[in-house]
Amino acid sequence: MVNDYAADGKSLAKVDGKVVFIESTVPGDVVDVKLFKNKKDWAEGYPLRFHEYSKERVDPFCSHFGVCGGCQWQMLPYKKQLEYKQKQVEDNLKRIGKVELPPLMPIVGADQDKFYRNKLEYTFSNRRFLLESELKDLSDFFGEKMSAVFMPKGFLIRSLTLKPVTCRTSQPMPFVLP
Repeated sequence: MVNDYAADGKSLAKVDGKVVFIESTVPGDVVDVKLFKNKKDWAEGYPLRFHEYSKERVDPFCSHFGVCGGCQWQMLPYKKQLEYKQKQVEDNLKRIGKVELPPLMPIVGADQDKFYRNKLEYTFSNRRFLLESELKDLSDFFGEKMSAVFMPKGFLIRSLTLKPVTCRTSQPMPFVLP
């Protein structure tokens, strides 16, 4: 059984004293796990089969959940997400940072708990973006031109070629958008 929350949207279980970090699960889930990293004291894995879902689990509202990587805990109620995030901050400061903390006030959540994110992540490459038609020949994909982008259904993504520039600052800026 998955026992607790871990960082980066993972949960954890303890098996024979070993901590196992598991993707796509929440505390209370009962799962079979396939390990992809196995060290002496810890391991990482993903669920192969769910025997029982946590009572805290809810249906994610976003059709891209689990694919785009933006919202890692949408399968939990928003209030529970905030509780686990606060616990992570406290644990990091106390356990890792060895900081003694006074009692903390709870996190103040967003008024709107759906469609409130304002985070974008960009991936850059020194190779050009390949069109879907070009990926049909996998030798292109694994050859010199390797560069691919996941495009979630319903989203428009523009591929830009960035040009190196030198600005009149103390630090050169490596790229500028055309």
